[in-house]
Amino acid sequence: VFYLQYFLYYEPLNILSDKVIVWVHGGGWNAGTPKLFDFVGQCVAKNGYRFISLGYRLSPNNKYPSQIEDVCAGYQAAAAFLNRKGIDTSKAVVSGPSAGAHLSAILCYSKKIQKEYGVDVSNIIGFIGVGGPYSFSGKQSLAVRILLNQLFEEGYDRTQGEPCFLMEKSPVPMLLIQSRHDGLIDYSCAVQFYEKAKRLGNA
Repeated sequence: VFYLQYFLYYEPLNILSDKVIVWVHGGGWNAGTPKLFDFVGQCVAKNGYRFISLGYRLSPNNKYPSQIEDVCAGYQAAAAFLNRKGIDTSKAVVSGPSAGAHLSAILCYSKKIQKEYGVDVSNIIGFIGVGGPYSFSGKQSLAVRILLNQLFEEGYDRTQGEPCFLMEKSPVPMLLIQSRHDGLIDYSCAVQFYEKAKRLGNA
């Protein structure tokens, strides 16, 4: 079976920043497409930023690491596309909510994944994660447990898809946005990710 993955590019009418925003959509790993979140790209472009929205194969039909493989390939393809247009990609900010925060955190902070999929992240100057399931070892809602069971094959070593476990020392600073009252992702997920970053000396 051939899976067509794609990214969407939004060019602002008035470019107000030299940064490129790269966004990975959420949806519990089992829903969503870049087109479905068109309103995000429109909003960011309206504020003067170039914007890339990446797609990936969805669970449960496609098990991890299909999703991070697609995010890495999409990131590389998007950078090459912008470079061909003569657009400077040296200041990329990677962001995403929920499942998108999970995948973009791995893209930014796992050298193992970067090496495995041949992705160059030297131009990433920041990561913004919104409500991300960064750790699997803390408190989890029933919904998250069901989603993780759909994402991973039975018997798969889930640490190999856990941002907190995979994070290494990195020059990429992070901004973590997490509600204490999130009904899906427990606040402790962000706390554990933050504490690991602090121990490594990541900003």
